Amino acid sequence: MTEQMFELARRTFDTPEFRGITCIEVEARSVINKVSGGMPFDWTINPYRGCTHACVYCFARPTHTYLDMDAGRDFETKIVVKVNAPEVLARELAARRWKGEHIAMGTGTDPYQRVEGRYRLMRGILSALITRRNPFSILTKGTLILRDIDLLTEAASVTPVSAAFSIGTMDEDVWRKTEPGTPSPRARMDAVKTLNDAGIPTGVLIAPVLPGISDGPGQVERVVEAAVAAGATHASPILLHLRPGVREEFLPWLRTNRPDLVARYRSLYRTAYAPAAERGRLSRRVERTLTGIGRPIPVSGFRPVRTTTELEPEEQLRLC
Repeated sequence: MTEQMFELARRTFDTPEFRGITCIEVEARSVINKVSGGMPFDWTINPYRGCTHACVYCFARPTHTYLDMDAGRDFETKIVVKVNAPEVLARELAARRWKGEHIAMGTGTDPYQRVEGRYRLMRGILSALITRRNPFSILTKGTLILRDIDLLTEAASVTPVSAAFSIGTMDEDVWRKTEPGTPSPRARMDAVKTLNDAGIPTGVLIAPVLPGISDGPGQVERVVEAAVAAGATHASPILLHLRPGVREEFLPWLRTNRPDLVARYRSLYRTAYAPAAERGRLSRRVERTLTGIGRPIPVSGFRPVRTTTELEPEEQLRLC
């Protein structure tokens, strides 16, 4: 994909809910992406690149730099839309070489971000997966997933299906400052309950937890308690990662909003990951809270793995 191709495909929406957002409509040659080793899944689908959620810490921000756009404002306002994704997926699933393996969605950018309300790509994608009885999972912060509960329920009747919501805090002040384009934490937790009540196994990623911002006394525990009340199938705490490309966007935000924490972050994040002892303390907080509640849902810890944002540029473009 080149900048010239983007110019040919660019569409700007000037409606209140999409003001300032440019959608770059492209036709994908393939939508099932093979992921290199080190990931907990082998295949992904990402119908969008860029994300209007505008989370300050988003690990996927560097992917925009491979498209000659920046990881800051461009990532939040210039959204690449694979308009033919459902049709291409149906063709790929029908191919003799496809073996019906599990497909993960939401591993790059959120498939239920706001522009999905206009393009409705996920309904076509889910329909294609249902037709072939292909197992899948969805990670999201978008309550728009509830629009498709009919298809998710149908899918769950013919193949293994699961979902998870990323909810790093229940603190509304932290939410507004760090995830300005997302539904509220309460709305997301309500969606977890709705999906579980409908028979769609849905867990909670307590992620990312931000040192000094969302890990104060009671903050993590409130997320765990809400997840249990929502019937979450698992609770997975993940401490913030600051990989190259994300660090350069996050630290200026931190200097502006929490200058008192800058020195602490520079000490904690000498590499992309906080020290193992910090990650372990977070997992133990979650486990203690679950023990106190008396609800033994699984808690998965975190170990650094090679992520899609750590792929070589050529591999990144192949995931377009």
